[in-house]
Amino acid sequence: MSGDGDDVTPVAPAAPEPWQPWRLAALSLGQVVSWGILFYAMIVAAPVVAEDTGWPLALVTALFSAGLVASAIAGVPVGRWLDAKGPRGVMTLGSVLGAAGLIVVAGAPEPWLFGLGWVVAGTAQAATLYQAAFTVLARRYDLRRRGAMTILTLAGGLASTIFAPIVAGLLSVIDWRSTFVVLAGVLAVVTVPLHWFTLERRWPPLLPTAVAEVGPGVRAVLRSRRFWALEGGTLLLVAALYMVTLSVIPLYSEKGMDYGLAAWALGLLGAGQVAGRLLYVAIPRTSAPRVPLVATAATGAVALALMALTPGPTWLLIALAIVAGAVRGAQTLVQGSAVIERWGAATYGSLNGVYAAPITIVAALGPALGPMAAAAVGGYGVMALIASGCALLAIVFARAS
Repeated sequence: MSGDGDDVTPVAPAAPEPWQPWRLAALSLGQVVSWGILFYAMIVAAPVVAEDTGWPLALVTALFSAGLVASAIAGVPVGRWLDAKGPRGVMTLGSVLGAAGLIVVAGAPEPWLFGLGWVVAGTAQAATLYQAAFTVLARRYDLRRRGAMTILTLAGGLASTIFAPIVAGLLSVIDWRSTFVVLAGVLAVVTVPLHWFTLERRWPPLLPTAVAEVGPGVRAVLRSRRFWALEGGTLLLVAALYMVTLSVIPLYSEKGMDYGLAAWALGLLGAGQVAGRLLYVAIPRTSAPRVPLVATAATGAVALALMALTPGPTWLLIALAIVAGAVRGAQTLVQGSAVIERWGAATYGSLNGVYAAPITIVAALGPALGPMAAAAVGGYGVMALIASGCALLAIVFARAS
């Protein structure tokens, strides 16, 4: 590597590592539990927390969002640690930190301490969720990484399906503070041993193709126009998708759709994400690195424009929501593989930490982006049309990446 302070140096090529399904299954199980407890549990519990404490719901959700911002900031040093030291230590520590943060949340008598608990838990998210897991898959599976990432995100997509009813069930029999204590215990008992016993203590030698992929050092990439074109294109696409897909209910209600059917549209949009992750695998691996982002942005621009302009019927609006969900699902994998397909595996953690940080912040602000934009431009339909324009602009950036 170039002299940029990185701790990773390619060595003699090693034989490709066997697929070892049990290790991928263990990492996937860790994602289900970590996403379910560190992310989706609070989404389910927020109204109960607000009602019990008397804190405004907007404050409760804002304090949770502060944890997501902390995750974005922590992702940069976590990525460097992953590159330099391997995944076992950082991901195990992340599990311990996540459980500790939830204990602070559960016992918080005041909003500031509740927020501090989520900042701790958010820091743990950087070390345990997709960003860290994708680094493991990129280093472990080399050219088979697309299939591995798809399997991992399909499993992660089950987190809300599994944990939303579990959390709701716990809240029906015990208070929210006890619920988070229980969840902290589950997180520690399940993910600490999973990460410690199934992850690499240090990275093995780079595989032959990964050695061939080694490119410029971290500092050189971060100074390049290509990196920031990739960043800009992804940010525009993520902002566009989150603005509209998280505002499906008010958007479709504005068109006269019944609230219950609009809620179904939102639920089916989530199901569409699974289809999008499967479709991502169909993109030829030999395509130029910019092709997945260009294709996703173009499809997203069309889907969002149609959601903005189509008056009905209901079945067509729901179908368009599913397509938008599929684009969001594909975008997760396009983002996860963007860095490695351009600059190789050796510095993936460091580069992906910087790349993912602003995207994570936009995602954290996602629930507020759509309503704020709609209020500014005079309606959700106009907002969705503007979001489609953002996705079109993302294509311009993507072509330069």
